Amino acid sequence: MYYSGIEVVGLGSGDPDQLTLGVLRKLQQASKIITRTKQHPVMDLLDNNGIAYTTFDHLYEKYDSFPQVYEAIVDELMKAAATGPDGKEHGQEGGPLTSEFLIYALPGHPMVAERTVQLLRERCAGTGLELRITGGESFLDAAFSSFGMDPIEGFALLDAAELSASLLQPRLHTLIGQVYDAFTASDVKLALMEVYPDDYEVLVGHALGVQGQEKILRMPLYELDRDNGYGNLSLIYVPRNLDPALRNRTFERLHEIVAILRSPEGCPWDREQTHSSIRKNFIEELYEALEALDNDDPVGMQEEFGDVILQVMLHSQMEEEVGAFSVFDVIQSLNEKLIFRHPHVFGDSNAGNSEEALVNWEAMKAEEKRRKGAEQAPSMLDGIPPDLPALMKAYKIQKKAAKVGFDWGEIEPVLSKIEEELAELRERIAENDLEKGADELGDLLFAVVNASRFIDADPEEALSRTNRKFKHRFQYIEEKLRINGKTFDQTDLIEMDAWWEEAKRQE
Repeated sequence: MYYSGIEVVGLGSGDPDQLTLGVLRKLQQASKIITRTKQHPVMDLLDNNGIAYTTFDHLYEKYDSFPQVYEAIVDELMKAAATGPDGKEHGQEGGPLTSEFLIYALPGHPMVAERTVQLLRERCAGTGLELRITGGESFLDAAFSSFGMDPIEGFALLDAAELSASLLQPRLHTLIGQVYDAFTASDVKLALMEVYPDDYEVLVGHALGVQGQEKILRMPLYELDRDNGYGNLSLIYVPRNLDPALRNRTFERLHEIVAILRSPEGCPWDREQTHSSIRKNFIEELYEALEALDNDDPVGMQEEFGDVILQVMLHSQMEEEVGAFSVFDVIQSLNEKLIFRHPHVFGDSNAGNSEEALVNWEAMKAEEKRRKGAEQAPSMLDGIPPDLPALMKAYKIQKKAAKVGFDWGEIEPVLSKIEEELAELRERIAENDLEKGADELGDLLFAVVNASRFIDADPEEALSRTNRKFKHRFQYIEEKLRINGKTFDQTDLIEMDAWWEEAKRQE
């Protein structure tokens, strides 16, 4: 004989009076009951009525993580069901299939926050074992009553162990379960603080619905982990809030605001803009963001990065209005590209250093083009944005040419080329040929950019550093003039050069 299946029964949210009559009868008639844990108020009712059972509490002590515990519970349940009441395994002689079910009892409702039930559904499929589920009162029922919340207004049930700010929606009532201790509550607090103000009022419920044990505490968010009463029957409730300002940390709110600005009821200026009209704004905002980066200005970065994102949002909104794509399509494409081009992170490839990672990136980039059926570019130098600053464009042109071997193998010929171009520039200046002099200046700059590649220096960044040094030293001269009560008309190059060197020594 062996079991025909496993029946999972819910013991309710905690109060023995809430145990259903049907579940109680199944427990009284069962030949074998295994409960997930003894840490539940209903277990006293079973003890008082002489209902025998075993528990999986020993597995919680044996393993270090809940996923391991859940897997072990399901393994033992499957083994117990296969062994049957008479102790013989499937396939052994003398054991016909019986209609009896192994009872697996657990707190609450079997389909609410019970990973072991989901694992059982997967494992029983195709094995011949039938899985039955008999519900009990869920902790949600008690939470709705105790917290006075109506789920029709929208609510989210979240697991404390997997909580992240991206899951939080302030417009929904939010219940957070599996808060077993103050350490877990601390993690919950940090996640909530990513979205809610530190003093936002939350509620903590212990043993909801259990007469004589229920306890509800109101507290500001920052005190959430100071309560020592957390346990198996604890919940955190974050009331919903319809204040739009509370959603200002969410991407969805940004998308909503930009859509409003572009709507007929929005801003007249924003409605009139086109891709062409605000194209220059994109460039200006990028340079302002770069300035904040160069100045190592966190406050400036925060503001300027936002302005850059706004440009992306506006252009995407224009396309959404004509049905081409939305900013969510942009994000999806970016996410897919990042995952695809990083096989050493999200796939089976390896990269021990940045050079190997770059090789993977380029290989996957080429594979993308192949899958899209993109034709081979007629020139190796194609694909460089035409509006790039000339210094950056020269750097990219040279890198592309170097990939096919059009490059010197060492830096000495590069330095000689710089000297050659400088000499030609001198000749044109001596001849007072300004037009050809400009051509030679361009050749000299191009040769200098080539040298930057051989010393692993980005020419744009190198020149930016020099610009900053010049600005700092020149402003030092201005400050010295101010201190000495002078103007530029009242000094000379010798004095200014002395201050220049003084500023240089202080760097």
